[in-house]
Amino acid sequence: MAPRRPAIAPRREADSVLEFIDRSVIPFFLHLYDAVGYLGVLVAIAMETFVPIIPSEVIVPMAGWKVSQSAADPSVLEPLTHAPWGFLVVLLVATTGAVLGSLAGYLIGAWGGRPLLERYGRYVHIKPEDLDRADAWFARYGGWAVFFGRLVPLVRALINYPAGVARMPIGRFLLFSALGSLPWNAALLLGGYLLGANYRRLYDAVRPFEYVIYVVVVLGVAYLVYRWVRSRRSDPQPHAERSAQER
Repeated sequence: MAPRRPAIAPRREADSVLEFIDRSVIPFFLHLYDAVGYLGVLVAIAMETFVPIIPSEVIVPMAGWKVSQSAADPSVLEPLTHAPWGFLVVLLVATTGAVLGSLAGYLIGAWGGRPLLERYGRYVHIKPEDLDRADAWFARYGGWAVFFGRLVPLVRALINYPAGVARMPIGRFLLFSALGSLPWNAALLLGGYLLGANYRRLYDAVRPFEYVIYVVVVLGVAYLVYRWVRSRRSDPQPHAERSAQER
């Protein structure tokens, strides 16, 4: 009887991701921070917010560690300003990077999303009037969706595109992006500052709760979609009729 192959545990995949972070992501961004300082933080957070290729739970606490190094040893300087790393400066730079990254996703959704759906939406039974209603729905709830989305890993990068497709007012989008990114970055930055060289533990602590957060977000989105569907059914007036009346 042939020996049975051991099943590959999902934990092994998770361990490989953590190993990649330890061996590649952390050294790369440590080098980037040492080379270009605040600019490196700006670029890293913009990348994380635009495309979730790296976890903010690592790169933001890493910047907090640089601040704690400067506090303990004044000779540890930020390379661009040749001054000690500042907590508030890093927080401002990280939040600015998050807003810039979210703006990139928003613009892609705004410039390419709607025409793409109008052109190919009929194949999945999406009509232009459905898009009009979706735009109105996101305009009503979109601000809070963006705000809370900024507090959730992965969702941080994904919320930008529907906001752009719905043509949420760009000023409102940027405002809620900044308001949502600020407390998230502040918490991670403070955690990295307090943990110092052990900042990596923050990612290990946050990671188990991500699945719970995802479930809560999915349920919240499902509830909002349910309300939108109900509002559609309670408004029997055809879209064309409303457009004629508005004229």
